[in-house]
Amino acid sequence: MKIGITCYPTFGGSGAVATELGLQLADRGHEIHFISYAQPFRLIHFHEGLFFHEVEVNRYPLFVYPPYSLALAVSMHEITRDHGLDLLHVHYAIPHATTAWIAREMLRSEGSDVKLVTTLHGTDITLVGQDPSYWSITKFSIERSDGLTAVSDYLQRETYEAFKCPECSIRVIPNFIDPAVYQRERYECQRGALAPEDEKIVMHISNFRAVKRIEDVVRVFDRLARSVPSRLILVGDGPERQAAEDLSRELGREDRVTFLGKLESVAELLACADLFLLPSEEESFGLVALEAMASGVPVIGSSGSGLSEVVTDGITGRLHPVGDVEAMAESAVELLGDTERWRRVSAAARQSAVERFSSDRIVPMYESYYEEVLAVDRA
Repeated sequence: MKIGITCYPTFGGSGAVATELGLQLADRGHEIHFISYAQPFRLIHFHEGLFFHEVEVNRYPLFVYPPYSLALAVSMHEITRDHGLDLLHVHYAIPHATTAWIAREMLRSEGSDVKLVTTLHGTDITLVGQDPSYWSITKFSIERSDGLTAVSDYLQRETYEAFKCPECSIRVIPNFIDPAVYQRERYECQRGALAPEDEKIVMHISNFRAVKRIEDVVRVFDRLARSVPSRLILVGDGPERQAAEDLSRELGREDRVTFLGKLESVAELLACADLFLLPSEEESFGLVALEAMASGVPVIGSSGSGLSEVVTDGITGRLHPVGDVEAMAESAVELLGDTERWRRVSAAARQSAVERFSSDRIVPMYESYYEEVLAVDRA
């Protein structure tokens, strides 16, 4: 198949999954064309069967906000026409599903066609899509897609509820990892660069938005550090970073909290971690938690959303109600204070990630779904 993929190329789960999917599909013999305003951050080497097309947005004095969506639609149209693409797979509904629909309509007016598959990742439905400014166009775009996928049962339910579209058929295809990349033994962990040998390494990775509850991460760590010598490593950046820095100083933990900023590769860091904290308000899936589990790192996070489909409470980590800092800290102390128990949970986390969410298992689900979508007009 010849497939066009559009995603946000910046740091975030949707871009990471879309890029890895493209790489995996190219390895399986498909021709993949990435179409975006910048090269996806995980697409850093030449890869046979994979091509990148940069969308150029010309700036004119008339435009206060350059119309990227229209430029993207034109690029999708031209690349589909020139390369004979069978299918456009867009990640994140706004604006990608809308621009793909425009491109498809342009092609149809010329006597051609292309199938459109939209993958919903989370905030495109739970936050952006439900904003009154975008609700109607989000609903329109997902209803006009030839195929819809969501990364979790939780997100599937949220979409049905938010957009009142029972006629929308949404296939759940979870996020995935390459087990060979997230393998603890693969990396020579330089623990000394992160923490003294006698301290445990607690980690959090995100875009530091309010939904991630970064201050809860610091508060959980503060309580943990009272009982277990440890250090908190925070990876990423965003609007809540300053609040987290201020709180760590207020609690007197600034010497034990390290902010590393944005990093492209986190597999080596996760190989050094003893515990991963993800106390988010909600997670549509929690890709970074899956990456931690694949690295043998137990996860402590919030219950009640998509993370519950990734972390098995009591087996691969612990889940507690949103905001229950005390319970999360207690679970952290129990895990890091009992070496044998930590080893059992670490092994279970790795096993669960590989058996349930490996690329070898999930990528064929996308291939099968593509074939279903393409077969509709053939029947």
